[in-house]
Amino acid sequence: MYKHILITTDGSELAQKGVDQGLKLAARLGAKGTVLTVTEPLHPAAARAAIQGGIDDPVARYDQQIDQAMKDRYEAIEQIATRHGATVELLHETDEFPAEAIVRVAKLKDCDLIVMSSHGRRGIQKMLLGSQTSEVLVNTTVPVLVIR
Repeated sequence: MYKHILITTDGSELAQKGVDQGLKLAARLGAKGTVLTVTEPLHPAAARAAIQGGIDDPVARYDQQIDQAMKDRYEAIEQIATRHGATVELLHETDEFPAEAIVRVAKLKDCDLIVMSSHGRRGIQKMLLGSQTSEVLVNTTVPVLVIR
């Protein structure tokens, strides 16, 4: 059925449910799992504020913090993959538009399923907050499994 599953996470508790379900599915199907985290680059206004606050190189500091967060996240994901017996590749992308990165990686990696978590916001909340899941659904031809 599915041979390569792209599983997205932002590190939230809800996203962890998606990682767990995606890796469990990958293991049961004998599929490869690729877990993707997309972080946004440091916003220039935040960098300026950090410099004014006395931080010499805010971009390097931000990158160090992201690297540490990814190391911690990857360790937890590898434990989940081992528990389920799944084969996993861990990816991190920096992109201002996470949904675009997800669609791009799914295509580049030839994934045949995307697993994402969603809060399921509707109406005005969705309009105000946006939804990466909705963006992916609109912009991909790859099937998407939404975990709530």
